[in-house]
Amino acid sequence: MGNTQSGNHSGSRGTRAVALVGPAGTGKTSLAEALLFASGAITRQGSVEAGTTVGDASPEARARRGSTEINLTHFDYLGDSYALIDTPGGAGFAADGLTALQSADLALVVIDPAPERAVLAEPVLRRLDALGVPHAIFINKIENARAGAVRDTVAALQPMSREPLALRQIPLREGEQVTGYVDLALERAYRYRPGKESERVEIPGEVLERERAERTHLLETLADFDDALMEALLLDEQPDQQLVMADLAADTAGNKVVPVLLGSALTGGGVHRLLKLLRHEAPAPDAAAQRLGADAGGIHVFKIANGGAMGRLALGRVLGKPLSEGDELVIGSEAARAGSLFFVQGEKTATQPGARPGDVVAIARIEGARSGMLIGAKGHDPEALLVSYPPRNAALAITTRDRRDDVKLSTALHRLCEEDPALEWTQDQASHETVLRGINDEHLQVVLGRLQRRYGVAVDCRPPRIAYRESIRKAATARGRHKKQSGGHGQYGDCVIAIRPLERGEGFVFEDKITGGAIPRQYIPAVEAGIRDAMERGPLGFPVVDVAVTLTDGSFHAVDSSELAFRIAGRMAMAEALAQAAPYLLEPVMKVTVDTPAGSGSKAGSVLSSRRGQILGMSPHPDWTRWERVEALLPEAAIAGLDAELRSLSQGLASFVAEPDHLAELSGKLADEVVKAETARVVKAA
Repeated sequence: MGNTQSGNHSGSRGTRAVALVGPAGTGKTSLAEALLFASGAITRQGSVEAGTTVGDASPEARARRGSTEINLTHFDYLGDSYALIDTPGGAGFAADGLTALQSADLALVVIDPAPERAVLAEPVLRRLDALGVPHAIFINKIENARAGAVRDTVAALQPMSREPLALRQIPLREGEQVTGYVDLALERAYRYRPGKESERVEIPGEVLERERAERTHLLETLADFDDALMEALLLDEQPDQQLVMADLAADTAGNKVVPVLLGSALTGGGVHRLLKLLRHEAPAPDAAAQRLGADAGGIHVFKIANGGAMGRLALGRVLGKPLSEGDELVIGSEAARAGSLFFVQGEKTATQPGARPGDVVAIARIEGARSGMLIGAKGHDPEALLVSYPPRNAALAITTRDRRDDVKLSTALHRLCEEDPALEWTQDQASHETVLRGINDEHLQVVLGRLQRRYGVAVDCRPPRIAYRESIRKAATARGRHKKQSGGHGQYGDCVIAIRPLERGEGFVFEDKITGGAIPRQYIPAVEAGIRDAMERGPLGFPVVDVAVTLTDGSFHAVDSSELAFRIAGRMAMAEALAQAAPYLLEPVMKVTVDTPAGSGSKAGSVLSSRRGQILGMSPHPDWTRWERVEALLPEAAIAGLDAELRSLSQGLASFVAEPDHLAELSGKLADEVVKAETARVVKAA
């Protein structure tokens, strides 16, 4: 973020925050640009295709021509101030906007005018219902709508929404082209004028019948929440226009109805009408503060930004009371102070002396702040807000190309995960790999590009190693004798062990059956340690599980025996015994739960079966009507690429959760290939 002159804004009701949400490719960033242009915040409307928009300024977003993280912009309109939170729609990046939704006053769900694509909006509509955030639907790209598309799209969307949809406009056509709209509340018609406010025209005679029917439906929807309006309709009276507009404002702000508007971000058609809806129907900031329990004062942090000229910034919304630099805050009962405050416009920042309730700002030097945190004003410590992120179904093992970058990698990954809570990294203790996990492959590729661009760390990637194990089929006995004489004290350790298989999941059992002092007590733990050493890499090359070992006999030397000698002897005995006990390979099996729209459940089941999955059942989704849930057991090795395959058969909507279930035997050609690959890996690493 670059620095500009100090930001300023007007408005007496506080800044209202509007989140732009919806599927990828529907034009959210273009709509943000159109709103900025129509309100006069910018003098020229940029283009996503040309890479000239205020938002999506990062190299990753420019390269993809789509958002990879939230964009913050501001504008004033008729004396009121607004903050736009433009959220990514792509499956791999949508999680970046989840936290910001919680404190938005109104969410605009941007969709295409294609009924068959309406289902793509269902996940965000469900989430808004769960959060209780008032929202409206904007059918974008209306110039491309075929005849009947608006009616069919609204019909397709209604079952996805808990609240009734209130269609506010119907399109006007000239031939195949949509050239304007009829406002059902005002009973007025308008013709679009590119780059300008729409021009009022007479309602064409051919749409009067539909206009009356749709207006009646709109009024009946509002009458469910207003007895006076219901009475007017029952008496067949024309309701007062002010009553209708007041009901629309109250019912939208109260999240009782979801207004549906039409327009085109590309040409600006309907954008001024949308601005008027925001002005009259978006709730004031105190409603969000009350919803989040921050009416006594606080900051809802929804994003951490690292790496800019301003250093580490906490992006968040000021709620309940004003905020100034130096104000005392509470972060989880710990005292803190607000640092410098910045106004954000795309990639540019500007210092500002203070923030009013509702302002969306960037705050410096709050080290304890984390995404999703509700920071309280002094004397008020609100409860933390919880956000459930999508499952991280993509993983890569990464290594630096230059070993001198290892420390830099750790710091960079920490900062990237702080910015993007849907990302996580771990140091796998068993495989000694640095594993990076994200939503999908596209998500991880963008993160790796950011890692190199911002932090100068180049990495090599490969799939993480699968945690194969091995066990034994039969009992075996072996002796391990370590004897070495090389001047002075020698080394002598001798032990006899018997091993047997255990039931799956029983782990490792060690029994000491030494009698008569064949091995002195102080050396027995060393024998066990040697046995455990040998189990770290069995005959097939993997850790050994579910084996019982009994120490039965041995011998020692009064001078040459030592703990080291007996440890080596124990390792030798165990290695020999395992080789005799018919070792076999085990692979981790996951319990996979797939959620997918109706009609694609059987296809998802086929995909799982083709990947060696065992279908446990298919049932209706427990919470979402018209969705299906498929449960299966699937080898971990078969999960790579599953996310993309499931999304391809479900318009990008299917998702899955995988959790470890059990270990199962792997035999035949697949087992041979795994052992061969592990042997080659060890040889290469040696």
